[in-house]
Amino acid sequence: MTTRLDRIIQERRRKLDRIRGRGINPYPYGYHRSHTAQQAIALLKQQEDSGKIEAPGVNIAGRIMANRPMGKISFLDIRDASGKIQLCFHKDHLHEESRELFEDIDIGDIIGVSGKLFQTKSGEPTIEVENFTLLAKSLQPLPEKWHGLSDIDKRHRQRYLDLIANAEVKEIFQVRSRVITDIRQFLNQRGFIDVETPILQSSAGGALARPFITHHHSLDQDFYLRIAPELHLKRLIVGGFDKVYELGRTFRNEGISTKHNPEFTMLESYETYADYDDVMKMLEEMVSEVTEQVLGTDEVEFSGSTINFKPPWQRLELRQAIIKHCGLDFEGFPDTDSLRTEMIRLGMEVDPQKDRGRLIDELISTFVEPNLIQPTFLLDYPVEMSPLAKAKPDDERLVERFEAFAGGMELANAFTELNDPMEQRERFLRQQRERQAESETMETVDEDFLLALEYGMPPTGGLGVGIDRLVMLLTNQQSIREVILFPQLRDKP
Repeated sequence: MTTRLDRIIQERRRKLDRIRGRGINPYPYGYHRSHTAQQAIALLKQQEDSGKIEAPGVNIAGRIMANRPMGKISFLDIRDASGKIQLCFHKDHLHEESRELFEDIDIGDIIGVSGKLFQTKSGEPTIEVENFTLLAKSLQPLPEKWHGLSDIDKRHRQRYLDLIANAEVKEIFQVRSRVITDIRQFLNQRGFIDVETPILQSSAGGALARPFITHHHSLDQDFYLRIAPELHLKRLIVGGFDKVYELGRTFRNEGISTKHNPEFTMLESYETYADYDDVMKMLEEMVSEVTEQVLGTDEVEFSGSTINFKPPWQRLELRQAIIKHCGLDFEGFPDTDSLRTEMIRLGMEVDPQKDRGRLIDELISTFVEPNLIQPTFLLDYPVEMSPLAKAKPDDERLVERFEAFAGGMELANAFTELNDPMEQRERFLRQQRERQAESETMETVDEDFLLALEYGMPPTGGLGVGIDRLVMLLTNQQSIREVILFPQLRDKP
């Protein structure tokens, strides 16, 4: 049975055949543009402001988004990356070949036009088309309501269609690009070196996460997609770099949610002779400055709340925050079994395989995190939660670690880095023993990293920032899929 869509596609293919039959290449090699749509509009305004009578001529190109025929005149809207501009086609002013071609163009086609700029009686900047060229024939129709494509699954699976149909989506990714550019600029200006470390790693270390595993056939060896660049970046600190950072993809073979995607973008930075207090100050300055540069303000609207990134951010001890929000003091439950029993008493469903550190993390995510709307640092975590962080000098049960939260979600994680090779080895081995039952997710022991530490790593402050979540906050998006151009999706059956 032939559907309406099938008939539309068949008609477009017939038009394509007619165009080719007239000796016209419907997919030519290039086109010289003199202006973008926005540049053309600005040029017209400049001409009018200066009182010049002669209309300027322009060459622009873009995708046809609307066609409003009015007898022998048709008004078309075309859009390029800069925006939209109106075209006026007067059929009597076109050559016969162009008139024939005009009858075979459709919404969605990409064309190049040349002509004079003018302003309609209603004040609309318009190009009176003298010549036009078909640059790409669209065989698929745009969604009927192209200005409001709302099928979420289709938007994510066919992001190109989403970008065509929804101008505000393109703005999100323009903001994302500027955020990344300004973060790099912020760090570069402070003497950090932008580096690249392996994505294929022989040991999955630097975080507690289930890795993706692949096999290198020539070496006959399994490799892991990195779950964090941390251990390689610290090798560079050992090697003599004072300040390094990497901004790139990280991969974790875990669940998908509105806050989690299997591959995501993370910033990690390491600075010698700094501790977590120094990193805190740098992070709040960086986020505030980048927000101001990108949005023109350090305040954003997110999920119905106004979030102010101006420093200083609130600082709370982790232990006191958990006590405040659920009444449980984890120091009163020094082992896994006692803490699990108390959490069950609170009505929580508790995974029996989780150790004490991950149970405390569950308390944070359940009771504390949703309440941290304004930018907040949670400080001083139990040592079992942070095998790569240095213990506090006055309490070895805790480490100098913070997590930063805003909008009810985690934004960043940082340590005063552990640089004692003997203690680091013991922590790795202890964690490995405790998590033998869940070996898929345990942090493996990277012997080369431990060897590097034995050559001496200076005191260092480390930072990890979730770029996708930061962009979510700055663009008021509730799902991480809205800020990743091509999020992971389950294959359609």
